[in-house]
Amino acid sequence: MKLYITVPSPFARKCRIVAREKGLIGRIEEIAVDPYANAPELLASNPVVQVPTLIAEDGLPLNDSPVICEYLDALGDGPRLLPADGPERLRVRRLETLGNQALEMGVKLLLELRRPEDERSPSWIARWTENMARALDALEAARPDPARLDMGVITAGVAVTWIGFRHPGFDLAAGRPGLIALQTALEARPSFAETRPG
Repeated sequence: MKLYITVPSPFARKCRIVAREKGLIGRIEEIAVDPYANAPELLASNPVVQVPTLIAEDGLPLNDSPVICEYLDALGDGPRLLPADGPERLRVRRLETLGNQALEMGVKLLLELRRPEDERSPSWIARWTENMARALDALEAARPDPARLDMGVITAGVAVTWIGFRHPGFDLAAGRPGLIALQTALEARPSFAETRPG
């Protein structure tokens, strides 16, 4: 299998963590590409030239981190990170979605801040910042437990670390002791330590 990534991408990091947790890293070639340069190998497998993109064992290209992670979860060893069905699956999916929403707002904010100063929108900057903060507050209220590793917990941990990495001026810790404790516990795991952005 081939996994197209950028090292700083939190969405690619989720897939890289799942691959390690599920014992699949020896079966996956991680390939760093430049999506903004329309890397030909990425463009050939993803029409919108985004990472992560996985070329599955049967050659099928899979795009979007939740889809890739679900595929790897079913393929690998050990307990399922995404329950097969029922209320527990919905609980995990909800937590994963909140983490993804925090990341999506953080990415929009980052891209806006990378525009030339005279092209930036103060109203969009405020909107993305407020939404990111609300998503983090919802994650804090959901109380993800690092001892109960699943896709929701992984995504929440990735979101906290990435937002702290990309938005150092944002007060991540204020009112969110649970997320800071989650981050500390998860970043000590080999799968997180090996994939840390920076």
